[in-house]
Amino acid sequence: METLGTFAHLAEEIAREAGEMLLAKRPARPEVLATKSSPTDVVTALDKASEELIRARIKAVRPEDAILGEEGGSTGDGRVRWIVDPIDGTVNFLYGLPDWAVSIAVEVDGEIVAGVVNVVPRGEVFTAARGEGAWLSGERLRCNTGVPLNRALIATGFGYETGRRKIQAEVLAHVLPRVRDIRRAGSAAADLCSVAAGRVDGYYERGPQVWDYAAGGLVATEAGARLGGLNGGAASPELTLCAAPGLFEELHDLLAPLDPERDA
Repeated sequence: METLGTFAHLAEEIAREAGEMLLAKRPARPEVLATKSSPTDVVTALDKASEELIRARIKAVRPEDAILGEEGGSTGDGRVRWIVDPIDGTVNFLYGLPDWAVSIAVEVDGEIVAGVVNVVPRGEVFTAARGEGAWLSGERLRCNTGVPLNRALIATGFGYETGRRKIQAEVLAHVLPRVRDIRRAGSAAADLCSVAAGRVDGYYERGPQVWDYAAGGLVATEAGARLGGLNGGAASPELTLCAAPGLFEELHDLLAPLDPERDA
C-alpha cells in the first residue's frame, strides 16, 4: 500500500546509494561531457551515471511510475512521478566544493508528497513527507521565525547566461543593503534545506527548474517555511522564493518592484 512515508523511505535509499556511488567514483577532476545554457553550465559523466542509477532503482520497484530527470528528460505517464536532479550543484561537484546534492522528489497527482536531498560531501540527508515534517539525522527541522528583513541572512544563486546575470546583479545591489547579508552556496536544493534548518533565513533565485526545488521545497515547507513566486504565484523558474511567513512577504515586497523575472 502506498504511503507518503514509503515514498520518502525509497527516495532516501536511492539518494544515499547515488551519493555513495558519486563519492566513490569522483576523480580529482570529473569529466565534462557537455555544456547547456552557456560554456560554464556543465554536465559531467557522473551526472549521467547518477541519473541512470536512480532511474534503474525506481523502475525496479515501481515500473509504472513516471520519471522527470534533469539529464534524461521525462519518461512514462503514471499518476506518480519522480523528479530527479542527479547532481544539484554540478559546478561545485566539478571543483570539489561541498555544496552539491542528490535531489529526489515524489509527486502524486501533481502534488509533491515526499522529498529527499542528500548533501553528499557533508553527510547530510534531509527528508520530508507531506504533513509529516522535515528531518535531518533524527531531528525535526524548524525554520527561523520572527526575523525582520534587515536582520535576515538570505541565500541566492545566479544563472549562467550573461543577460540574466546582469539583471541578477542589479537586483542583488538593491537587496544587499536591506538585509543582514547574502550567501551563495551554489545548490538550490541545499539552499532550501538551509532555510529548513535555520542556517539561512530566506532564499530567492531566478532560474531554478522543478528538479532543483521540488524536494528541497518540501523540506522547507514541512519545516514551516513558505514557498512561492511573485504575486501569489507558485515557485517556478521565473522566480522561487522561500522564507518563514512574515519574512516571505517582506522579501517578496522588496523584490517585486525590481522586476526580477526579466533578462537583459
